Amino acid sequence: MKVMFVNGVTLDPVPPVTPVGMGKATRGVELESVGELDEAQVAVWMRQTTSVPGVGGKKR
Repeated sequence: MKVMFVNGVTLDPVPPVTPVGMGKATRGVELESVGELDEAQVAVWMRQTTSVPGVGGKKR
């Protein structure tokens, strides 16, 4: 399973995986099973991502 974030380089902490062919700013995690998923960390990254205007946050 792969979880990728467009513009993931802006997340704190930056997700560890740079996928091939998805752009220089995309970052994420690659898991062999759902059991490896750090739900708390992914939730933090999702909150950060959705707070950006135009991605999910309020428009200016």
